[in-house]
Formats: sequence, C-alpha cells, structure tokens
Amino acid sequence: MPDDYQLVTLANGQVTLFSASYGEKMHPGLGPQAEADLLYVRQLNIRERLAAAEAASSEFEFVIWDVGLGAAANAIAVMRATPYIQIPGRLRIVSFDNTVEPLEFALKNAAALGYVSGYEDQLSELLLKKRTAFDNGSLHVQWEFHLADFPGWLSQGHGRGVVPPPHAIFYDAFSPAKNPAMWTLPVFQNLYRVLDPQRPCALTTYSRSTVLRVTLLMAGFFVGVGHAAGLKEETTIAANTLELISEPLDHRWLARAQRSHSAEPLREAVYSRAPLGPDSISALVAHAQFAPSAC
Repeated sequence: MPDDYQLVTLANGQVTLFSASYGEKMHPGLGPQAEADLLYVRQLNIRERLAAAEAASSEFEFVIWDVGLGAAANAIAVMRATPYIQIPGRLRIVSFDNTVEPLEFALKNAAALGYVSGYEDQLSELLLKKRTAFDNGSLHVQWEFHLADFPGWLSQGHGRGVVPPPHAIFYDAFSPAKNPAMWTLPVFQNLYRVLDPQRPCALTTYSRSTVLRVTLLMAGFFVGVGHAAGLKEETTIAANTLELISEPLDHRWLARAQRSHSAEPLREAVYSRAPLGPDSISALVAHAQFAPSAC
C-alpha cells in the first residue's frame, strides 16, 4: 500500500515512522536512533562482546540476526556504535522482513529521519542486491537481507546451514495484537533450535508482557528483565545461557505468571488472552531457570 508509511514527530521532537496498516509507530518512545541504541546495542553489550571476541581471534565473525529490519534503525545503531572498536574484525548482520516498504520510505526521507545519514549507499545496495559489504571503521561488515516471511522461513528449516547461527538477536516485529504470527510459541521454538549450543546468544525485544516471557521460557530460553527503553519501564532479554542475563526472572515472577489472566502462549497466528493451562504451568515449573541452584 503506497501510503502505508508516514513520518510522525514524537513528544521529544524526534521523527519516526508510522504504519497505517498496523496502526503503530516504530520506536515510539525515544525515536529510532536513541531507542535502537539503548534497547538493542547497549542492552546486548554488542560493543563489549564484539571487542572481546575480536581480541581473542582475528578470524572471528560476530553474527547478529536483525528480525524486523523495518527502516533499518537497529542495524544502523550497531554501525554507529562499532567504529570506535580499534581491533580489526568482522561483523555480519542478517536482516529479515517481509516487505521493503519501510526501508524504501526511510531512504526517501533520510534527511528528516537523521539516523540514515551516512549509510544511504549501503541501504540502496541492500535494497537492490539484498546484500552489501563495506568497512565501518576497523570492522568489515557483511549485511544481508532476507525478504521473506520469518516464521515460514524458520519452519522450513532455512535457519540451519543457510546463515550462521547468531551471537545476538534483535527481535523487533510489530506487537502481538497487530502481528501475532511473529510471536507464537512455534516461532520461538524454531528460533531456539537454530541456535548453536556452543555459541552464547542473547535476544532482546521491547515487550515486557507475561505471555511473551512465558513463550520464551517454554521455547527453551532463559529469560530476564530488560532495561527501560523509551515508554517501557522494562523490556525483555532472553538467552541460551543464564550467564548473559543479569536479572533473571525468579520464583516471585513465576507465581505472578500463574495468577495472570494473560499468560498462555499463542500457538497459532491468532491473538488471544488466556491464563496458563496445566501443561504450561508444568513446563515452566520444570524449567532449569527455576531450579533451586539457579535462583
């Protein structure tokens, strides 16, 4: 739809994108540049983890899955944060989205959005060829764009062997109420299966909902409280190892989840709200995160 995306100005004066079809703004709290840096780059300690990895091996490639490329704010936030790393290394960003429209719109409105400035050539090549490579400070960046339905891409097994398993995942789809297909238990189960158990990986997203956190736990992730970002007092961080989470959910959270009226994971791409069923409660209680030695 040609008029789907529009520019809107937030209360702090920052300009962002609004999608008419979803009825939601992108990065509605602080704006694209600040919110992307805080929620994804800083929360996942991208600079520190990348610097440590590159110091250990010059052949190391740090891989980020950027789920929900949108207008590329999250990926560009990584690029703006990493030129200061003085160790030569390799960064690979694998972006996913089912449309090019927000990226095309951002390029056409680069001056108004601001954060796009300096990366117009790379974004143009990414749109045209679905991949681009360039030096960003001392880092060599490979950036690829998979134009596909992410849940379908995962369920068909494309996550194994097609792209390397990630060290970090930015999960930035429109909300479950507007885009439930991206937030189902099968999606996160399939995502967890493609992770390399020997490769520590952390995921962060803007939601703090009980149902999301239950879904991540039941998919196999360890889950914790994420930093405040914009309008959100909390966000969510998940990982395949507890060591990457500074504030894991505890038994008090588990008790609240069992009392919640909206905690049962979505198993189909239909938004619904329901309390936890007996099988879900059993799965949560048995999760390694809530073992006595983990709490």
